[in-house]
Amino acid sequence: MKCALITGGSRGIGRAICTRMAALGYHIIINYKSNTEEANKTLSLIKEANGTGELLQFDVADKNQVQQILGGWITSNEEKHLDVLINNAGIRDDSLMAWMADEQWDNVLKTNLDSFFYVTRLVLNSMLTRKYGRIVNVVSLSGLKGLAGQTNYSAAKAGVIGATKALAQEVGRQGITVNALAPGFIKTDMTADLDEKELKALIPVKRFGLPEEVAHAAAFLASPEAGYITGQVLSINGGLYS
Repeated sequence: MKCALITGGSRGIGRAICTRMAALGYHIIINYKSNTEEANKTLSLIKEANGTGELLQFDVADKNQVQQILGGWITSNEEKHLDVLINNAGIRDDSLMAWMADEQWDNVLKTNLDSFFYVTRLVLNSMLTRKYGRIVNVVSLSGLKGLAGQTNYSAAKAGVIGATKALAQEVGRQGITVNALAPGFIKTDMTADLDEKELKALIPVKRFGLPEEVAHAAAFLASPEAGYITGQVLSINGGLYS
């Protein structure tokens, strides 16, 4: 059974990617940290569309949980092959750096950057054995351009971009591609506190993006047909920055 693991799959971009990948015939492993109600909604959407999936609750920032829960799932499900990994889980905790608390820096770096290492390292082993895999990392406009008030988030996402390019060079010969998506302003819970009217005036297409638009790009990079694309960062930002 070909499977796709989507971290942070309970809401927003993660939910859209889950449903899109399910429509392509993948069995979806929906990772989430705490919001079981929303994770179950994602699973219900998949099943309503005649797809299959399951929930896997663990904190991507906790290396022990990743090892025990995700590692345990991999060991117990030898017939399910994780062909696709979408590293989507992430948090923001914005502040000007002069007033940023240690916890704001630590939590954002752990959830957005450390999680990439813990989860990818574990999934990579089976991909290397089978000589096939697709890894897509959801980063951000902030990691390319840098945004005031987001030194922690920008640093974390820029770190994932660098890791994407390096890992792509390490595993390309084994049939594994590693790419990143850099969304701009997408209509999700994470951007609900932003002034959409003011910001969309800066965007050439004059609107925020939709989670489904990011999901379509993720599905393309995760497809067998994208085998000659690796180490790339695709911006999905309405022309705001390139």
